[in-house]
Amino acid sequence: MNEDASGTTPSSEVRALLRVLDGQRRHVLGILDGLDPKDLRRPVLPSGWHCLGLVQHLALDVERFWFRAVVAGNEEVIHDLTSGDEAWKVAPEVPAVDVLDRYRREAERADAVITATPADAALAWWPPDLFGEPHLHTLRDILLHVITETACHAGHLDAAREMIDGRRWLVLT
Repeated sequence: MNEDASGTTPSSEVRALLRVLDGQRRHVLGILDGLDPKDLRRPVLPSGWHCLGLVQHLALDVERFWFRAVVAGNEEVIHDLTSGDEAWKVAPEVPAVDVLDRYRREAERADAVITATPADAALAWWPPDLFGEPHLHTLRDILLHVITETACHAGHLDAAREMIDGRRWLVLT
């Protein structure tokens, strides 16, 4: 990871956190590799969510929300935010590959924000209507939150994949 477009070099801490986040992102996409579009949309839990909806949630409610809205304060992104569980719903006419590609693009956009922002930089925007008073205050806090959320959802995808076709991501014997 070299200088970013702004001419800054991310700190070793930010680079380390970004490597961990990238590992979780690879896990999300890797556990879904080889599933056909029908299986990506198949609900396997009583709540009714499906893998593709979870990936769209990660793209919109996690990568886009936390980095482009909260960390960077991008007014266009803030204006376009959805409410509730809308991101979990993928319209039937939306190809699965489009959702997966959107996740990759949002991760790239998030990386641009991450690498241009110091670890202890204050957040540009906070949604008190969603979360009350701020409980996350810096890029470091957001990175740790997103790593945790992405890892949790990667685990959900592990369970869903095993229920769909028996494949498991990591098996320690």
